[in-house]
This record gives sequence, structure tokens and C-alpha cells, in this order.
Amino acid sequence: METISILAIVSIAVLGSFGHCVGMCGGIVMAYSSTKIRSEWSKKVQAIAHLFYSFGRITTYTLIGAVMGFVGSVVTFNNLTNSILLVFTGIMMVLVGLSLLGKIKFLTILEHTCSKSTLYQKTFKKLLGSDSMISFYLLGMLNGLLPCGFVYAFAIIAAGTASAFWGAFVMFIFGLSTLPALFSLGFFIGLFKQSNLRDVFIKVASILVILFGFYMMYLGYQFYTDTNGVFTNISI
Repeated sequence: METISILAIVSIAVLGSFGHCVGMCGGIVMAYSSTKIRSEWSKKVQAIAHLFYSFGRITTYTLIGAVMGFVGSVVTFNNLTNSILLVFTGIMMVLVGLSLLGKIKFLTILEHTCSKSTLYQKTFKKLLGSDSMISFYLLGMLNGLLPCGFVYAFAIIAAGTASAFWGAFVMFIFGLSTLPALFSLGFFIGLFKQSNLRDVFIKVASILVILFGFYMMYLGYQFYTDTNGVFTNISI
């Protein structure tokens, strides 16, 4: 994985988290903040609780990345299949970006949520009623399973690495990059709720997703002509 790829992942994730994730997951953050966090807790304890929640999300994203990277490694066994996977990844990224811009309904077709299942809802309510630190972590892991266009986009990139390790790394970086927005949501909720500002973030992030998709397609072409492969020389 090249440095430019890592920088693109961080840039898209940070911008997307302030524009998209705050809107999608902000309700859950506010719900557990008002229900689970006690007013008598010190600021330090409250911060730790928020971090446990975020690390739970990151754990789920990392596991998803490992699975997707492993799947990518199974379906790629020569330069041609590697090239096809990267081109496919690029096309999917472009479609995700266009969907996030509202140009097409690609993501609505992909999204199948487990949040409507009885087991999910019961588990969510049980965790929401607990104030133990482990419950914050488990709630974060549960939230990581919710359908999200950006999660799908980065899961596709993870599959494109054709490696369980680098797939997990991609999703770990993605999750880590979304931490500042959701962690600071309670302090800047008024600012983030300004639709114009959120629209700017989401549009910029969507354009970056599309550009990164075209870059992945270019890498697919390059992979086919380069026997060393694009993911063999890691420069972080």
C-alpha cells in the first residue's frame, strides 16, 4: 500500500466523519451520552467512556477489514485477477461516491441492515441500560455493524488489498480517522448540525471517494503491466 493511498484514506475518512458519520451515528452518540453517562462522573471518566465506545467501533471495522481482505486474497491468484479486483474496486468506489452525492441510489440497493432484527434490538437496549465501561465498548462494536456508505466504501478498498492484514489495517485507519468527529460531537453538536457545513464536508469527501476510485482503476491497469504488483511494496 502506497503512502498516497493512506493519505487518501485518512482524508476521506476525516471529512466523511464530520459530514456523514455525525448525521448517521450522531443520534446513537447523543442517546448513550444522555442515558449511560452519569452527571457525577468526572470529565476524565466520561472521556474514557467515549473512547471505549469508539474503540468498539474500530474493533468491528478492523475485523470487517480482515475478512474482506481475506476474501480478496482468495479470489486473486495472478496478475489478471488482481487487476480485475482493483478495477472492480475502483468502479464500486465511483458508484459509492456518486451515491453519497445523491446522483444515484447505489447505496440504498446495497444496504441491508441487521439493526431491525430482534436480537440486535434486545442487545442494544441491554447495553444502553448498563453503565459499565465494557458496555460502552460492546455498544461501539454493535454500532460498527450498522449499514453505512462509508463503511462499505472502505470495506471495498480492504478487499482490494487482497490481504487480511492490510485489509484490517485499512479499516483500522478508517475507524481511527472517524474518532475525532464522534468523540467531540458533544462539544460541537451545534456546529455539526449546521446543514450547510455538513453538506460541504460530505460533498468534498464524496468527490475524493470518486477520485480515489479512478485511482484504484489506474492501479488495476498498472498491476496488470507490473509483475511486482501494487500492494507488494509497502511504504507507509
